[in-house]
Amino acid sequence: MEFVRILLALAAGGTVGLGFGMLQALGARRNQVLAQTGRLSSAWKLMPSSAQRVALLMIALAAIQLVCPMLFKDNTQWWVSGGVVAGYGWHLFSQFRRRRLAGIA
Repeated sequence: MEFVRILLALAAGGTVGLGFGMLQALGARRNQVLAQTGRLSSAWKLMPSSAQRVALLMIALAAIQLVCPMLFKDNTQWWVSGGVVAGYGWHLFSQFRRRRLAGIA
C-alpha cells in the first residue's frame, strides 16, 4: 500500500508541476508577443498575470490535499513535492532540448 501511495503522490505532483510549466510557457509566449507587437508598455504589467499563475498552482496543491488526503500523511507529502519539481523540471528540460535542437539557445 505504501508503494502505491508513493506512486500516486508522484503522479499527482508531476501532473501539477507539468501543468504549471505549461501555463508558465503560455504566459511567456503571450508576453513575448505583446513585446514584439509593441503593446507592452511596461514590464510591471506582466506581474498580475504571473501572480495569478502562482495562485493557481497553490490552489491546485490545496485541492490535491482536500481531494486526496491520503497523499499527505506519513510523510508522503514530500513525494508530492518531488513530483511537482520533477514535472516542472521535465517541462523545462523538454523546452531546453527543443531550443537546443533548433539552434536557438
